[in-house]
Amino acid sequence: MKIIDLTHTISETMPVYPGTGQPVFSTPCLISRQGFTEKKITLFSHTGTHMDAPAHILLDGKSLDRFGTEKFIGRAAVADLTGIHSAEIRPGDLLPYEPRIQKADFLLLHSGWYKKWNTSEYFTDYPVLTAEAATWLAGFPLKGIGVDMISVDRTDTDTYPVHRIFLQNEILIVENLTNLAELPDMIFTFLCFPLKIQDADGSPVRAAAMITGP
Repeated sequence: MKIIDLTHTISETMPVYPGTGQPVFSTPCLISRQGFTEKKITLFSHTGTHMDAPAHILLDGKSLDRFGTEKFIGRAAVADLTGIHSAEIRPGDLLPYEPRIQKADFLLLHSGWYKKWNTSEYFTDYPVLTAEAATWLAGFPLKGIGVDMISVDRTDTDTYPVHRIFLQNEILIVENLTNLAELPDMIFTFLCFPLKIQDADGSPVRAAAMITGP
């Protein structure tokens, strides 16, 4: 069995969504003073590799703590979109993966954009799904969609159309994945457990792929 970590490390200097505050770390308890170390961490709920709940966008949307743990693990497929040199991901770009999507609980979109992490380029010109492509994907009984970009929508939107299409169908969104190039061209197990926070509109996750077989 092989485990592939798909999660960015949370730090005070990490990239965050435009307008979001950086994480703040302090260490109020020290071994030299209290006999143990304990950190205080202040961060937004959509920091780093994280999951969006319907409550993130929809007024009556379900929060993450209202989903059972089975929602956060399942069979996954990856769509390799690194060869698409376009600002949009269209239904035709995803059609070759339809047989695999039909067997999956999660679809991970590998654009290669995670390689721009810690650069200004990470926030601009990344590919996003068209509304038609998102609607097509929402027709499958998926638990979630994962991307290696800052968002499934453009950062200059104020309507968040792709978020709405997925979250209205209770398809969770995992953003800021990394290391997707290491994933196999086959079905594998995907794990992305959020913190169990009351009324969570989102949460950082530890996302990983579990590969079995030769």
